[in-house]
Amino acid sequence: MFYLYVLHSPEFNIYYTGSSEDPWARLLQHNTTDKNTFTTKYRPWILVAVFSCGPTRSEALKIERWVKQQKSRKLIEKMIDPEFVPDGTLAQLVRVPHMRD
Repeated sequence: MFYLYVLHSPEFNIYYTGSSEDPWARLLQHNTTDKNTFTTKYRPWILVAVFSCGPTRSEALKIERWVKQQKSRKLIEKMIDPEFVPDGTLAQLVRVPHMRD
């Protein structure tokens, strides 16, 4: 299963979206990698939402690209709201249950 995840940097108050088979391992990588990437500049990151996208990487990448193309903080803040019910393009997302709280 592949997932769309949303990270938040409380210190800089910015969000990052990505996709992975294991978002919890990716969070660790974002917070510890030695490579100079976008996420290394805004550490530490916390995982604020995880959505199931489907069984293939291509499904997850399609959704990740769509979210990033929106360039919308409002959309991301709406997505991390526990009351959020996906519709339209995001309708295939399913919030991973233990990430609601």
